[in-house]
Amino acid sequence: MAALQRAMAFDYGTKQIGVAVGQTLTRRAEPVAVLRARDGVPDWNDIARLISEWKPDTLVVGLPLNMDGSPSEMSGRAEKFSRRLHGRFNLPVHCIDERLSTFEAKQSLRDSGRTPASYRDNPVDSLAAALLLETWLNEQPEETP
Repeated sequence: MAALQRAMAFDYGTKQIGVAVGQTLTRRAEPVAVLRARDGVPDWNDIARLISEWKPDTLVVGLPLNMDGSPSEMSGRAEKFSRRLHGRFNLPVHCIDERLSTFEAKQSLRDSGRTPASYRDNPVDSLAAALLLETWLNEQPEETP
């Protein structure tokens, strides 16, 4: 049985990176931020502040695979981002298949009455990060009491 872990997830993109946090006890995650990126490069100080604030034990990065499961150009960039996270913050980093997480996030928002035009002002990236984090959390072993 595993110990309680707090995790932080990243929905990597070249313009925006969604961030969510969650923990293994409840297996729930919540969106916390959308960070700006320039050609996939974030402001590392923003990430450092979030890590300092939330104190995660582990990090999770969404891996955008093609629908057939093969790597995409973006999956290579996301893997590079995950290696940089590990190198900078010395935390374990797990990559998880994120196919359809952004689609699910947009569908969830449409179901609540949001329109695609509002995504620019209120991005879905942090919700996508929360969805992929919940997938990862649900794959973890049960907690010890």
